[in-house]
Amino acid sequence: MGRLILSILAVMGLALASASALPASTTLRVIAVQTSDIKTYRHEVDTLQGEFKKEGLPVTLRVWRATFAGPDTGTIIVTVEVPDIATLGKIEDAVSKPNSALGATMKRIEAIRKIASDSLYEELSP
Repeated sequence: MGRLILSILAVMGLALASASALPASTTLRVIAVQTSDIKTYRHEVDTLQGEFKKEGLPVTLRVWRATFAGPDTGTIIVTVEVPDIATLGKIEDAVSKPNSALGATMKRIEAIRKIASDSLYEELSP
């Protein structure tokens, strides 16, 4: 898990460096997760959303269930929508602080989920 986070942070760092000359575009992180307790997982994601709001971080979290997705039907998806990739980096920094409310909530979330896939998408602007 630590290597995955380091890899994501490295990619985000490269993206930040190359994106500094580009206009900001909405960034969406899409995470497919496995959890045996969807109700508790959803509650913790809602708690995390409230903590982001308290910290003034412009992030929108949503939890989805795939319904017309062939063999992926039933998959739980979490989307993390931010105004730009730089904000995603700020969010990663905030949740990685172990003594913060955000860090504590992320520990609880990590204890009840397994990440099956994790992707970043940037909105195409005209």
